[in-house]
Amino acid sequence: MDQSQKWTARKIRQSFLDFFEARKHDIVPSAPIVLKGDPTLMFTNAGMNQFKDYFLGNDTPKNTRVTDTQKCLRVSGKHNDLEEVGHDTYHHTMFEMLGNWSFGDYFKTEAIEWAWTLLTEVYGLDKDRLYVTVFEGDKEDELEKDQDSFNNWKKFTAEDRILNGNKKDNFWEMGASGPCGPSSEIHIDLRNDDERAKVDARTLVNMDHPQVVEIWNLVFIEFNRKADGSLEKLPAKHVDTGMGFERLCMALQGKQSNYDTDVFTPLIAKIENLSGIAYGKDEQQTIAIRVIADHVRAVAFAIADGQLPSNTGAGYVIRRILRRAIRYGFSYLNMKEAFIYQLVEILAEQMGEFFPEIQSQKQLVEKVIHEEENSFLRTLEQGLSRLDQIIAETDGKMVEGAKVFELYDTFGFPPDLTGLILSEQGYSYNQKGYDTEMTSQKERARSAGKLDTGDWVTLKDDEKEEFIGYDYTSAQVSITRYRKVVAKKKELYQLVFSLTPFYPEGGGQVGDKGLLHNDNEKIEIIDTKKEHGVIIHIAEKLPENLDAKFQAEVNTELRTDASYNHSATHLLHQALREVLGTHVEQKGSLVAPNHLRFDFSHFSKVTDEEIQQIEDLVNNRVQKNFSLEEFRNIPINKAQEMGAMMLFGEKYGDTVRAIKFGESIELCGGIHVGATGEIGLFKITHEGAVAAGIRRIEALTGATARKYVNEHIETLNTIKQELKNVKDLIAGINSLKDENSKLKKQIEELIREKAKGEKDVWVNNAIQKDGYTLIIQKTALDGGAVKDLLFQIKNENENIAAVIGVDMGDKAQIAVAFSDELAKEKGWHAGNMVKELAREIKGGGGGQPFFATAGGKDPAGIDKALEKAKTLL
Repeated sequence: MDQSQKWTARKIRQSFLDFFEARKHDIVPSAPIVLKGDPTLMFTNAGMNQFKDYFLGNDTPKNTRVTDTQKCLRVSGKHNDLEEVGHDTYHHTMFEMLGNWSFGDYFKTEAIEWAWTLLTEVYGLDKDRLYVTVFEGDKEDELEKDQDSFNNWKKFTAEDRILNGNKKDNFWEMGASGPCGPSSEIHIDLRNDDERAKVDARTLVNMDHPQVVEIWNLVFIEFNRKADGSLEKLPAKHVDTGMGFERLCMALQGKQSNYDTDVFTPLIAKIENLSGIAYGKDEQQTIAIRVIADHVRAVAFAIADGQLPSNTGAGYVIRRILRRAIRYGFSYLNMKEAFIYQLVEILAEQMGEFFPEIQSQKQLVEKVIHEEENSFLRTLEQGLSRLDQIIAETDGKMVEGAKVFELYDTFGFPPDLTGLILSEQGYSYNQKGYDTEMTSQKERARSAGKLDTGDWVTLKDDEKEEFIGYDYTSAQVSITRYRKVVAKKKELYQLVFSLTPFYPEGGGQVGDKGLLHNDNEKIEIIDTKKEHGVIIHIAEKLPENLDAKFQAEVNTELRTDASYNHSATHLLHQALREVLGTHVEQKGSLVAPNHLRFDFSHFSKVTDEEIQQIEDLVNNRVQKNFSLEEFRNIPINKAQEMGAMMLFGEKYGDTVRAIKFGESIELCGGIHVGATGEIGLFKITHEGAVAAGIRRIEALTGATARKYVNEHIETLNTIKQELKNVKDLIAGINSLKDENSKLKKQIEELIREKAKGEKDVWVNNAIQKDGYTLIIQKTALDGGAVKDLLFQIKNENENIAAVIGVDMGDKAQIAVAFSDELAKEKGWHAGNMVKELAREIKGGGGGQPFFATAGGKDPAGIDKALEKAKTLL
């Protein structure tokens, strides 16, 4: 039997989970690929991310042994594989990480034994092709060699297959600080027998050889790296393993590339079908197909988990990945129309069993990708136009690197695409200049998002502070720990209390503000956030006496206003599903004291009539004054039985909190009103598109809503007064519009008369030259009028050559027109000529042989351009 049929991707994944379930591990679902509540990461980039709180001691696991397959994304920061993707056979943006975990339970002995048993006895991998590494120690950290791992591996394999690894390869760290420890990697040699006989595989381990690859990393977490760089022992030892699913499939299916496994072959076959280009025939086309097959996975799962493409943060990363795929299709597969969205169906069929979100969110994912493709394909055309302009502005044949970076940064043009287009026209670009600009941008991005944190200073032992904010807005507290942080060059302090009434930012609701005070001093709390399960209170200064008792008081006015908006958000969600349909799902929200914002899935504009229906439904439920029914710490299956709404992209624990107003019931951790009547008034102020398939409603409640309505009534009264108190306001406005329309027609008539006079001047001042009529003039008419006049002159006269400079005050335009006969006989090309003339006005443009235009930013250069035109003609 073919290995790829014996070991399908589905069977490989299931066998891993079954193996560890039999060894008393709980199978847990994958966390979303988009991270929430962790300021240090945009995306889940390793299997351990969802278990950070256990390693940090901020939470206690229900089971000390778990196993899973985790969606991971590595496209930014320390772990960035984006540029390698497609060019080699084993790097990916999105990949699956199979893992088993021990939280203070088993350690090196069991982890190593089970890894060897699974790989060699269950999967049947050849023992003679496996090599392992152990941490060799590090003088700087005063760490000895990991002899325990070495001794355990000796039970299963020869000593010459156990290789020493340095700190870079074999000491795993969560980040600059945090839990860490030595690791032991398992590598496999997939080369053929001849190659294996020539070169010892031990010399190729960790050398980026495409057939000698790491498949599993066993991390033994036993230290904590402090901010000052020193290490301290953790109170408990943990196991964190991660096996590359795609690489394991390559090994078990007997392939030389991840892309040849059934993880990717269905996607590749679809791309071949859509493009008409065979995989594996041409190197550049093969790379393009790999890039697209890889990138659609990352983009689709990110969107399914709630991260839409955008211009900032994580959304920008997703947009960049998708645009990279579109560019490869455009440049190398000649795909000039949207097609990547058609791959989502294949992805849902392949992975929907293990990752149900890709199946349930398929329609939304397709819609968003389709719209993004169409949008970027339009941008590509704009970028090509800008590139023409850059070429026109370039003296010589070397384009500045900064200009190439501008194309990348503004239009998403990669330097290889720009270089290809330039080379076709005999140009090249300054690579060093491009690299300088790219480095500067990365530094700016790092500086903008950088948060320098000091070590926590512990004042009192306290396992976990208690949140009492659902019942109290004030409490006596003590500070248990603090640290200094620097954000955007500003020093702040993060404080943890023994207990707290302050609600931390979450579920769309902003964090509480308030005061920390006693008889001696007052400290303003400017924000409250949650990090790794810990509620952090942010202040601009520290109390003088950190050991004192304090009263922590929430700003109840802001809190109450936020509660109006949060409860109204739940009622809005319910009303949207009733009016628009049950396909509506929350895709994001903001609950602030002064307004609310709600993003939801829907594929068309919400009509004015529907907006009114939605608003009326919410206000009706406000008037009915439904009392809050709160269900705290109920089992999640109980909440599901109650019909509670759950959000895609959120990871829920075993116990949850449910909020019920009438028939509206949702899982929610936020602050709410005691009864809906407290909301007072609900008013929608805006509805619009956020992205393909995603709409946004903005609304106000309470006093803010009343103020909004009163201001609009006042505006209407003012309009009535301006219209001399007409009884019918609409009729009065229509009368003004009619009058305005008549005046516009009169102005247009005057402009036509002026243009006619200008046309006569141009023709009368024309130069007769070698059998053709040359018109070179400067004008203040707008570009549209100039174009109309030139076409009139061409139609009325034979052998016309015209160059018109348009002075628009702060901008300039050049228009070139040739009679069709003249363009053919003399071989003149208006598009080429206008590019040459555009340099004088510091601009660019192009067009057809008989008519072309160029724009520029220097009107002072018009006279030079017209003189140059005389010389050229």
